[in-house]
Amino acid sequence: MPRLIGAAQSVSSQAQQITTFNSSGTLTTQPLTSEIEYLVVAGGGGGGGRYLGGGGGAGGYRTGTGNPVSGNSPYPITVGAGGSAGAENSAGGDGANSVLGTPSPITSTGGGGAGSGDQSTPSQGRDGGSGGGASGYGNRSADPADSGVGNTPPVSPSQGNPGGIGGSAPANYGAGGGGGASAPGAPAPTPGPGIGGAGGAGSPSTISGSDVTYAGGGGGSSRSPETNAAAGGAGGGGAGGVHGTSAGTAGTTNRGGGGGGTAGYSPIPAAGSTGGSGVVIVKEAAITIASSCWDLRQVYRQIKADEWA
Repeated sequence: MPRLIGAAQSVSSQAQQITTFNSSGTLTTQPLTSEIEYLVVAGGGGGGGRYLGGGGGAGGYRTGTGNPVSGNSPYPITVGAGGSAGAENSAGGDGANSVLGTPSPITSTGGGGAGSGDQSTPSQGRDGGSGGGASGYGNRSADPADSGVGNTPPVSPSQGNPGGIGGSAPANYGAGGGGGASAPGAPAPTPGPGIGGAGGAGSPSTISGSDVTYAGGGGGSSRSPETNAAAGGAGGGGAGGVHGTSAGTAGTTNRGGGGGGTAGYSPIPAAGSTGGSGVVIVKEAAITIASSCWDLRQVYRQIKADEWA
């Protein structure tokens, strides 16, 4: 037995453990764990379909420390799917929520689907963890109410940002970008040149042991004669499509990125693009526990056994 300063002690320990859930499952904590660090990202919203679909909102992004748990206990984990691609003149689907099912549960809301349709009654961008971007407007004025609201329902710190508004006539017009975890979706410039708004930037996290950015918004679609695609937000946001040239790009799987919007027009398919699925990551700290208090009888026994230094 080693000689210690004081009596020989009983020592219990556990190593740091990082558990990543790319799909739903169960977290079983280690025996000595009493609290956890977490990252919970929901599924991103789908990009709007033609005509001039907006970018999907990123899935809600929530992170924190000190979430209380019991050791050696199971907790349900839900990882939200990305939202569906919007059909012609239809908004993209909302992303699904991700949930850390501890006694103090953490829910991140799915990203809002993007708006679509450039006529007098376009479908609006939808509210969510981050809001979906609005469509390009054609023959009517841009309306901020047509882009989705972020951080819905509200939590603090905020889980996301609003989508951007679309451009409007008489000049060329593009669609708004989806909101991201750290920035709103960009509006499409009015007047033209017709490029869509970029997706809002996501937020970085090092919980996995690497520096990774999550929850970027999707880019809005662009109208001709513009030939450049609006960028998706850093953190998995898909790029917007270009009128008659390219469709929107899907959000990145397990990053919670919003899908890029599709402008449409032959030969490009009418549908927008899907949002990226979410992720849940849990970190349990390394812990060492040792006894440290002794009465005089214990001291005597340890000295007699030559186990006291």
